[in-house]
Amino acid sequence: ATVIECKAAVAWEPGKALSIEEVKVAPPKAHEVRIKIVASGVCHSDWAYLYDVAQMKPRPFPLILGHEGAGIVESVGPGVTKVSKGDKVIPLFLPQCGQCERCLSPKTNLCTKDWDKTQQGVLADGTSRITCKNQQIYQFIGVSTFSEYTVVPEDNVTKIHPDAPLDKVCLLGCGVSTGYGAAVNTGKVESGSTCAVFGLGAVGLAAVMGCKAAGASRIIAVDINPDKSEIAKTFGATEFVNPKDHSKPIQEVLRELSNGGVDFSLECVGNVGVMRAAVEACSPAGGICVIVGWIEVEELSLAPLDILLGRTLKGTYFGGWKSVEAVPRLVQDYMSGKLLLDEFVTHRLTLDQVNQAFDHMITGKSIRTVIEM
Repeated sequence: ATVIECKAAVAWEPGKALSIEEVKVAPPKAHEVRIKIVASGVCHSDWAYLYDVAQMKPRPFPLILGHEGAGIVESVGPGVTKVSKGDKVIPLFLPQCGQCERCLSPKTNLCTKDWDKTQQGVLADGTSRITCKNQQIYQFIGVSTFSEYTVVPEDNVTKIHPDAPLDKVCLLGCGVSTGYGAAVNTGKVESGSTCAVFGLGAVGLAAVMGCKAAGASRIIAVDINPDKSEIAKTFGATEFVNPKDHSKPIQEVLRELSNGGVDFSLECVGNVGVMRAAVEACSPAGGICVIVGWIEVEELSLAPLDILLGRTLKGTYFGGWKSVEAVPRLVQDYMSGKLLLDEFVTHRLTLDQVNQAFDHMITGKSIRTVIEM
């Protein structure tokens, strides 16, 4: 295997637009896989680590973002047995080694394999496989899908159905899996229940879809963008509430709408004020609140009474899915019509237009933009 020269969107420093560069992608080392990326979704956390650095723990720069991709295996390093050249795959920011204590536990999906390394933007040996202008470019959570080629550890990749359309199933690499799983796995939404979903980006709409799949009888979608009302109904929302239309706090509005509080509330924004509202919107008598939105450094404050009477507050990471085994099943669910994906994709752009994808996201124009390589 040789070094591949290709294009990638490089983040040279925080707060600056991505720059399209020629990069060199080294061959995979032992237990690594080199992937030709075909399509990549653009997720809010890609934007946040570049522009909203005050809310996030710092990542090393220069960096190639992107973690919601799909592609084809170009080559494999020594010892790789799970995938081979030509396989369609989804790279995973959350590994599943199948051997660590957490992989063996049914209670969690937080595999520890190479975790500290990939959080620092490198692979198992402490270096990344991508260079540009003779310097190392860090790989965002070990993945970096805003590049025509990337290299990931073999436990961070999963083989999917050979007929899967990569420009759709890439969304299962993060956003859709996260929101859907937050409802069906973490929250364990019950049939006949009343749910509230805060924030109707891709993750929130996927949470709405999860509530519907679980048989919820009322799904109240909450967003400050009135344009989200119709799309939320496509995914299964029965009602739409815009906090800006009310003079009282949204949690009070929701408690009135639901006879004292919803059974399940899912926060898909990543804002501590909204998180508190989501807790207070659910019923004190056994309501469950799931925090899905990603934020790292702010503090969430609660009144003890918010929890004391019987509410449960939970968090979810990648929707609670054990990644390597779950993602191919989710691909099958999409292919059999059980899961919507096409409806999330509002824009398609090329890698050269990746900064435009961020603009669409931040102005609320897009649900998901897919970058086609």
